[in-house]
Amino acid sequence: MTPTLVRHHLSHAGSPPRVNLGARARDWSEIQERMLVPLYETVHERLEVGPATRLLGLRCGSGLALLMAAARGAAVTGVDSSPERLALARERLLPDPAPGARARGRAARMIVEGTPRDAADAQAAAYNLITAFDPIGCLAGDAGLLGDLLAEATPLAERGAAVVLAGWGPPERCATSSVLRVAARLADPLRSAGSWRPTRRDDLEEVAQRAGLRIDGSGRVSCPFGYADADSAVRGLLSTGLFDAGILATDEEQVGKELAEALHPHQRADGTVWMPNVFRYLIARVR
Repeated sequence: MTPTLVRHHLSHAGSPPRVNLGARARDWSEIQERMLVPLYETVHERLEVGPATRLLGLRCGSGLALLMAAARGAAVTGVDSSPERLALARERLLPDPAPGARARGRAARMIVEGTPRDAADAQAAAYNLITAFDPIGCLAGDAGLLGDLLAEATPLAERGAAVVLAGWGPPERCATSSVLRVAARLADPLRSAGSWRPTRRDDLEEVAQRAGLRIDGSGRVSCPFGYADADSAVRGLLSTGLFDAGILATDEEQVGKELAEALHPHQRADGTVWMPNVFRYLIARVR
């Protein structure tokens, strides 16, 4: 759910949509990213993330998952190509120390702009956990882009290291799927790159197998999307980047209006918006 993916797709399809990337990143950080906290918590608990963990977070965005791992004592390195989101990740993970304060006993924290290759020297020892929490399965081509990142990342990990991939659950278990179809309807039908598509059951397994990883388990997590009002819901959903192809084909105002209309069935009497969703995660191992 990152604008980096769509930006890559649209670089081959024409000019990128005119949006305020700084505001978009802030909306992701303040509104949308917290929706995935149950996924982060479940995976960290299952893999016993702690002081012995050396974690490489792919497409780390504004860094909430990294912050949660660091709070458990893990050494964390985050990689992303979105400077707007990484600026927020640095605020969270690398705050300026108070005068006279020292980061005594704190595990290493690194934020790297670029690709996993750029993080090769960020960790003294090989990584023993790689996470790709940005869910795939809703954009045409997103699995291929994740595979490219894994091809760079897995050589930086030790043998047997866990690799966690995440994806959207079955459309019938994700209320947000009906809203995401707005993206497919508004996108230019002649340009499939970067447009929404239905989730496939084996998306994660196919990525892991193509990357040469050994599958070692999976699970599902309830991650409902809840918003204070329809405006917050529109801003949060636009921050995912999943609607950028539609914005390119029309404009952000039109996409926002269509989104607001699609959200009506999910709006409660008090104005809040609530959409139950299920996300999948896959645990694989570096051979």
